[in-house]
Amino acid sequence: MADLLQIQEPGAAQMPGPQWKAFLELGFRPLYLAGCFWAAVSVALWVFAPGLLRGQLAGVVWHAHEMLWGFIATIAVGFLLTAGANWTGINPLTGKALGVLGASWVVARVAYLVPGNTAFGVAVASELLFFTCAAVALGRAIVGARSQRNYGVPVLVLGLGVANALFLWSAWQGDPVRLMQHFNTGLLCMAVIALLVARRVIPFFAMRAVPGLAIPMHTRSGHWQLAAAGLAIGGGLVGWAQASALFLGVAGVIALVQLSAWKPAAVRRVPLLWILYVGYAALAAGLLVAAAQLSGAVLRAAWPAHVIGVAGFSVLIIGMVTRTALGHLGRPLRTDRLMVCCYGLVIAAAALRLLALLPTELAWSALHASAGSWVLAFALYLWRFFPMLIRPRIDAAAAPIPKPAKIKVRQHPTP
Repeated sequence: MADLLQIQEPGAAQMPGPQWKAFLELGFRPLYLAGCFWAAVSVALWVFAPGLLRGQLAGVVWHAHEMLWGFIATIAVGFLLTAGANWTGINPLTGKALGVLGASWVVARVAYLVPGNTAFGVAVASELLFFTCAAVALGRAIVGARSQRNYGVPVLVLGLGVANALFLWSAWQGDPVRLMQHFNTGLLCMAVIALLVARRVIPFFAMRAVPGLAIPMHTRSGHWQLAAAGLAIGGGLVGWAQASALFLGVAGVIALVQLSAWKPAAVRRVPLLWILYVGYAALAAGLLVAAAQLSGAVLRAAWPAHVIGVAGFSVLIIGMVTRTALGHLGRPLRTDRLMVCCYGLVIAAAALRLLALLPTELAWSALHASAGSWVLAFALYLWRFFPMLIRPRIDAAAAPIPKPAKIKVRQHPTP
């Protein structure tokens, strides 16, 4: 068991030094670091130093925006830019172009904290540039490779950007009703991306890690699930709450059926896998909670967003940013104690955050404990992975990554 909790690293003499070229090689490197850094900083600001939030976005609006588009969507874009290279054989963004994408993200995060209309305009423009460039880069790679099964991916990324623009416009206009509608649209666009990615990679990862394990990919049910989620988004946009609730419920039930077929008991001793299973289960539960709320159940408005976002997306994210980073860096696919600690801290943060939504005397203490656990989890991730992500792969000399759209990239062991 001890061997499962160790990660064998090369000796100090074999460790290559930091390189800008390596850092800007694939999208996961700068965007995983940026997203996880902002996960820790934004929650620390929101809970422990709200007085520093002096930008045009009000406190809770800033928090909602930054968690969905500043953190969760950023990690998703980093993953998709990297996975897109494997799906198509074409690296969507690398080098200076990837650096410009990262710079636009940084400008947006800083500008949202600065008072004044000019800073807000700069933030909005920078963020829209981020999502547009990411969608276009993915689209060029996917269409160029004629990867028809992935044609919807850049559309979903662009949908995230459009929902973000509408959210920001509603915030500027001071329209809280439309603001929440656009937030929910962005949340569900992100849910579709998460469902699509998780259904592809979780069975793949599990069968590679557990000898003899055979589990179905659920391609057909996945198509029904994505269709149901898409119809739920459409129902929400036109105001058909009951129809949206029905389709969300269908998507959530399908996710639970898929999860049970993936034989969760077989992965209970593999942290890189069970963390993904836990996140997928929470995402399924979040879709059902959202369906219940739309059906008329008396729930606080914050429940669906926090079950889907904190318990679902964030638990999936901490698993994905470790598993995929190790794979693409040529590292052994094993966790160490610190990584498992990160998993436990994010799960604890999610549980405490949901506890804080209950009308009890523990709510305030639970909120602060959740924030502390959350910040510590992502700080530890950065401490562990930052040195790896700014250096070349261990086998970089044998497997260089070419420039985008000219030469096929080396196929890495993760999808």
